[in-house]
Amino acid sequence: MRTTARVALAAALVLGLAAGAIAPAAAETASSATALSTAVPTPDAEALSAAIAGLPNADATAALVRVGGTGGSWTGSAGVADLETGRKAMEHARFRAGSVTKTFTAAVVLQLAAEGKVDLNEPVQTYLPGLLPDTFEPVTVRQLLNYTSGIQAADGPGDSFEALYAHRFDTVDPRAQIANAVAKGPEFSPGTKQHYLNIDYTVLGLLIEKLTGTSYEQAVRDRILKPLGLRHTSFPGADPRIHGPHNHGYQAVEKPDGSTELVDVTEWCSTDRRAAGDIISTTADLERFLFALFRGEVVPEPQLEEMFTLPKVKDFASGKSAQFTAGLSRIVLPDGTVAWGKTGGRYGYNTAIGATRDLSRTLVYSVNSIDAKGENMNPVAMDIVLAAFAR
Repeated sequence: MRTTARVALAAALVLGLAAGAIAPAAAETASSATALSTAVPTPDAEALSAAIAGLPNADATAALVRVGGTGGSWTGSAGVADLETGRKAMEHARFRAGSVTKTFTAAVVLQLAAEGKVDLNEPVQTYLPGLLPDTFEPVTVRQLLNYTSGIQAADGPGDSFEALYAHRFDTVDPRAQIANAVAKGPEFSPGTKQHYLNIDYTVLGLLIEKLTGTSYEQAVRDRILKPLGLRHTSFPGADPRIHGPHNHGYQAVEKPDGSTELVDVTEWCSTDRRAAGDIISTTADLERFLFALFRGEVVPEPQLEEMFTLPKVKDFASGKSAQFTAGLSRIVLPDGTVAWGKTGGRYGYNTAIGATRDLSRTLVYSVNSIDAKGENMNPVAMDIVLAAFAR
């Protein structure tokens, strides 16, 4: 794979780089391609197959890929369902989609805006009085959607995998998270910078509950999952299990002697993420959601434009131009193609949805990365993206 392409793409996406070694096993790959249009090249089946060949390897144990659009479609799977038995990875497996949840959350808020139930320019303090202390300036709903609120991150049990793993079955109250975050005071004045943090969408989850009079999970089910027929998408809440067919997730951990072991992280309570990263889904369900969303079938115009409008501010950490919108992010691929999508990372699982604005090419993948929360992009995921959007 071209080094320059890898560097460019790694700079555009944040996923995970595998850092361990596991015993090799025969890869299992299934693919299909159907030409739909001559205007857009058909998916490169050879490149896509090569991107997920050889799993499990030192980067991932399994991968599920679904490419679509006007140029054709391709689906593939590779790797193993679990390392203990070496069973073939399940093509229609369910997985933790992490921050892809934010796209669903943003869609519900924008639906409510279209219905006149919330004004994106109105401070969230208007709808949730007392949630933010008086030390905070007015924070608009739009600023929560595009991560320019200035609210700091909430503290967790620790930063290391070991600390988080020890508390993987803990349940977390979103109001307690918000109280912890706002006690630190604002990080910057609202609307002046962008800092991608889960806390903004934790607040939006409570806003959805206030405006709909139901739970966040029920609101998403009623407004998105049921209308689109996403029968294999769910919110586990305090249940740490993935119900139904699924491929196990693993995290590479360095042992005291310097060797690496893979810890099974499939079971994990996600209440600390909730409206920011709790969803479980399949590639087929996420593809259906992606098509419906971009076609305006989930969020009507002009509210949908919020998902394709970048705030004119700089990123808090890098100083570069903001790349996140309401529920999506803008990605410029090495060949200049602009795609819009969302990535997600939970231990054992890296997920992404993405598409060109005209839906000429779409991509959904789940990669069972063995360092899904790493700072760099998982090489398998990188190869998938480059192969999927190759022209």
